[in-house]
Amino acid sequence: MATARRGDGAVLGIDLGTSEVKAALVTPDGRLLGLGRGTYSTDTGPDGRAEQDPLAWHAAIGAAVRAALVAVEGGAPEVAAICCVGQGPTLVAVDADGAPMRPAVTWQDRRAGAGGYGLLPRMAWLAREDPETVARTRWLLAAWDAVGCWLTGEAVATAQGHETPIAPEAAAAAGVDPALVPPPLPFGSMLGRLRAGVAETLGLPAGTPVVAGVNDGTASMLGAGLRAAGDAVDVGGTSGGIGIYAAGSVDLPGVFVAPAPLPGLWVVGGAMAALGATVDWVRATLLAEAQAPDDVFRAALRVPPGADGLVMLPYLAGERAPVFDETARGVLYGLTLAHGPDHVARAALEAAAFALRSVVEPIAAAGTAVTELRLAGRPSPDDTWARIKADVLGVPVAIPVVGETAVMGAAVLAARGAGLFGSLAEAVASMPAVARRLEPDPSTSAAYDAAFGTYQALYPALAPVFRRTAS
Repeated sequence: MATARRGDGAVLGIDLGTSEVKAALVTPDGRLLGLGRGTYSTDTGPDGRAEQDPLAWHAAIGAAVRAALVAVEGGAPEVAAICCVGQGPTLVAVDADGAPMRPAVTWQDRRAGAGGYGLLPRMAWLAREDPETVARTRWLLAAWDAVGCWLTGEAVATAQGHETPIAPEAAAAAGVDPALVPPPLPFGSMLGRLRAGVAETLGLPAGTPVVAGVNDGTASMLGAGLRAAGDAVDVGGTSGGIGIYAAGSVDLPGVFVAPAPLPGLWVVGGAMAALGATVDWVRATLLAEAQAPDDVFRAALRVPPGADGLVMLPYLAGERAPVFDETARGVLYGLTLAHGPDHVARAALEAAAFALRSVVEPIAAAGTAVTELRLAGRPSPDDTWARIKADVLGVPVAIPVVGETAVMGAAVLAARGAGLFGSLAEAVASMPAVARRLEPDPSTSAAYDAAFGTYQALYPALAPVFRRTAS
């Protein structure tokens, strides 16, 4: 980590991920001073349950922030502001003080049924299935807003994206009391100040300014440094997804479209369900969990592009963009006696790139081609996964200096909210930076085009089977 210099100030970004929280102290010039992590578990069940304990979030955030403070060489500087971004759509029911009333219904939860990928369907499901808890609840919040409420005591629905804020008439139509949805506040605005009890947990002064957050996908766009039409980010993580800046709106099935966090632009793209989780599953199940996480990348390097005809559908948790089918399941197609665990590792990495391409191609055909893809997350050995994505998509790939783009995006919002920059665009231009760039290798195009063609044909052929056999 970087050494704090005399006179340094910093902001604190927090990213509440699907299984891990990250906290980063970042200077206004983009230097990462300290990074801390904390983990929590998900309670899953055959009924589609996927819940987390918000109190475990609080403990993990405290551990991550304290670790980030300790990691700063020369002592942590004064923190100008805090911002938390996070997973979603994840629903949290809290009382008037911000204390959780029950486990959070995470974005992975499937009990809301058809159309259940948004926040409102989760609210409707909770009101229908657990009316006693809802009757004692004061606020129904997105995950990052729930953390903001815990930090400050202030409840808001951040105004960004297709999920929030939820209009009163939409809530009422879904059977949800509109009074449970707090007033809207634009993300990046000043939310409040750090409460004394929570400040002690974090190891920070009470009264530290807290800035309203946003979903981690949007935060990754900011933290990756996207600034112009054609810039894109692969958000990585457990689920995976891509966001692309466009000059105007597009109307495409299965594609997310919303105003971009920077004015004058739109963001188009999609979030998947389990791209990172699928790679983790391969490592834990086929390569033995005792091996290092990087071994999946080393295994993939022993297999040529196209995985010798083995193609995977990475639908181990259903799929979001572009098919939005909860009944979809993982598939290994083309499996023969000649294939081994290394081939499955390669197929899983390629499947993630194919999933991105399945979203990118129709967007490009509609007039917004990706000019550069920035990658979130820690670089893989020999940039294996980055090279696969560059070659499959046929676009340059840039690897940021701070690969934890969501937590960097939280820091960007904190810096802008604290008034350290005159605009969000100025903060984005000043804080994120690129470490290196990779160009696509044309010699791999034929193999990847063939494999992608198979990938694209599999879901339409198998969708009726998925639906017929869904439990």
